[in-house]
Amino acid sequence: MLVGILSDSHDHIPHTRQAMEHFEQQEVGLVLHAGDYCSPFMVPLFDSLPFKGVLGNNDGDTYLLVRKLNEIGGELLGSFGDLTVDGCHIALYHGTHAPITQALEQCGNFDVVISGHTHEKKLHEQGLTLAVNPGTAHGFGDEATIALLDTKARTVDFLTLS
Repeated sequence: MLVGILSDSHDHIPHTRQAMEHFEQQEVGLVLHAGDYCSPFMVPLFDSLPFKGVLGNNDGDTYLLVRKLNEIGGELLGSFGDLTVDGCHIALYHGTHAPITQALEQCGNFDVVISGHTHEKKLHEQGLTLAVNPGTAHGFGDEATIALLDTKARTVDFLTLS
């Protein structure tokens, strides 16, 4: 299955729309967001595909985020997500605390560890674990990026938003 990954959208509506358009074109089966949507008004942008996400350090009204995600059939997993997608065991964590991110990558319990927070795309292997940071969907005046995970091949491709 193809999984769309984004993080740190920080209320950037045009880039988030573009990310979702890419995910729709690629026919992803699930979108995972590693936090920092920021405002609940971002949630309707995710309504076109199955969606799960975690909270980031800049996310505001948690109650309203949960309510809005429930309205579109999405799910907010709290601060940490432990999920299996198409046989691939995934940890989803914003990455606010680098030692926690590193521990998740090094523990050997996950096939893939997805984090955000740093706004820098990253892909490396830690033993049998693939560590992925899609970068920032916002861009902040630099490169705005998202990622595609193929759960069968255990590969990741990055896409740049304009």
